[in-house]
Amino acid sequence: MNPKLERILPRVQKPARYTGGEYREIQKDKATVDTRFAFCFPDTYEIGMSNLGMRILYGAINEMDGVWCERCFAPWGDMEAELRRAELPLFALESGDPIRDFDLVAFSLGYEMAYTNVLNMLDLAGIPLYAAQRDESWPIVCAGGTCAYHAEPLADFIDLFFLGEGEELDPEVIECYRACKRQGKSKTEFLEEAVKIQGVYVPAFYQVAYNEDGTLRSMTPTHGAPARVTKRIIKDLDSAYYPAHTIVPSTEIVHDRVMLELFRGCVRGCRFCQAGYCYRPVRAKTSETLVKQGIEACVDSGYQEMTLTSLSSSDYRPLTCLLDGLLDYCEPRNINISLPSLRADGFSMGIMRRLQKARKSSMTFAPEAGTQRLRDAINKNVTEDDLLQSCRTVFEGGCSAVKLYFMLGLPTESDEDVAGIAALADKVYQSWRTYTPNRAKGVRITISTSFFVPKPFTPFQWEKQISMEEYQRRVDLLRSCIHNRSIVYNWHDGDASYVEAALARGDRRMSRVLEEVWRSGGRLDSWSEYFDFERWMAAFCRAGLDPDFYACRERPRCELMPWSVSDVGVRQDYLWQEREQAYRGVITPDCRVKCMGCGATRLIPGEKCDVDRG
Repeated sequence: MNPKLERILPRVQKPARYTGGEYREIQKDKATVDTRFAFCFPDTYEIGMSNLGMRILYGAINEMDGVWCERCFAPWGDMEAELRRAELPLFALESGDPIRDFDLVAFSLGYEMAYTNVLNMLDLAGIPLYAAQRDESWPIVCAGGTCAYHAEPLADFIDLFFLGEGEELDPEVIECYRACKRQGKSKTEFLEEAVKIQGVYVPAFYQVAYNEDGTLRSMTPTHGAPARVTKRIIKDLDSAYYPAHTIVPSTEIVHDRVMLELFRGCVRGCRFCQAGYCYRPVRAKTSETLVKQGIEACVDSGYQEMTLTSLSSSDYRPLTCLLDGLLDYCEPRNINISLPSLRADGFSMGIMRRLQKARKSSMTFAPEAGTQRLRDAINKNVTEDDLLQSCRTVFEGGCSAVKLYFMLGLPTESDEDVAGIAALADKVYQSWRTYTPNRAKGVRITISTSFFVPKPFTPFQWEKQISMEEYQRRVDLLRSCIHNRSIVYNWHDGDASYVEAALARGDRRMSRVLEEVWRSGGRLDSWSEYFDFERWMAAFCRAGLDPDFYACRERPRCELMPWSVSDVGVRQDYLWQEREQAYRGVITPDCRVKCMGCGATRLIPGEKCDVDRG
């Protein structure tokens, strides 16, 4: 360990964030390595190590001979101050080497509010912020993840974006880099080769022009880049890499457990949900594969908890069979199984009984809206009866806590819809009174609301976000409607969601805002301790941009969107049709009931959405 680092660590919170050396960490002999890949997560160690995608790619890339993938996380404020004071560059955990000495430096982008961390980590590493400032002597700076589908706010800082799932894409790009390196090709020549790979977006190869009103006029490809970049997907998840032998952190993380991915994609089509559209088509693992992987991961790690992850776990048809297979191993060993993404219309007493064996004490559901009219508008496909029946099952099973998630500010929402949230919570309370076997135990019903953010690649991408003042009025209205002391209400701060909306629909000019925020001290903006709304507003002002233009403006259908270069599979005319359905209050059926031809299945010719696999 670097002697300077040794002196620093006693002065910071949670020094284990920065030491590496965990069980199952991958070490390689540098003499056998020709390409070094820094996997950078723009948030703290506890958040990054809880990310299944990072664990998958870390393992998959390290299976390549001659390539060493190492991890790097955003330091907390105390560690950043110490690094700068000691003039220590940002380093990788495995080797302790500065990431500026690596061949490729890649960021995982899962949330817009992490963008300032990308700039801060580049600066801490001593790497120039802007792609145009980096010559052949600097690493290739890459980025992937959900936010990479709309790459423009970070386009000026990143050399290359990965669009889609990385298990095959990332190694292909790395092999392309290695070939170009052996042939002595320049950075530009490598990027020209890389854009020939499906799923690669190189922002520098697109000329951007704007109209007088500030809207986007054109994105013209150069250097042989495609007009649209089609995302990459893994077609067969059973044969895809799964990190059964993975790093066990030396310090506590957010999700310190085995994570078992049931399927990717979603059949439901909730009109606000970016992940539900970007991750289509649905592809599932068989229950046999999942049982094998889950047991293998528990044996290897020693974890006492397992989470079954997906966008909607109760939509996995062989779920009860899977639970039975896992419980045969987990129950006698006191290993807890959790299902964090249950739908109210897919919960049953059979599932409840199996979760009781794993000591589940509370359940979480997301009705999203307080009235059936609004649930139909957003295509939630959940009725009040579905929710109350599921709550009855929960209460009859002995649970005494239910969490309900909603959004405020959804398109077409009225005060009646807002008040309907409180009324629905009251009905859940009455269900508890009627069906609990033990009233003396009491009940806790938690309502949580978030501020709706219109996201790219959804039917609501054309919508405007309501003002922060209107959002707060609706929060106050809901608070005034809650009178039962067994019902607790939590709500998200509107300031951060407003900035998120501006970034989520921003264009390439947003780089000026991000740099201004960072230079004035912005970093770790997803943390309330660091987020400063006034700093963001001042940065927009100095950059000459109006955040309302991005967050609170309704778009016409004909407007060219900054994310139009990305093809996630779902057709734009289908999204517009779904928007019109929302205003008519018409629901679109579950993909298993009827294929509506969204376009995503063209990514797997001859196949269909596969959530029923098992």
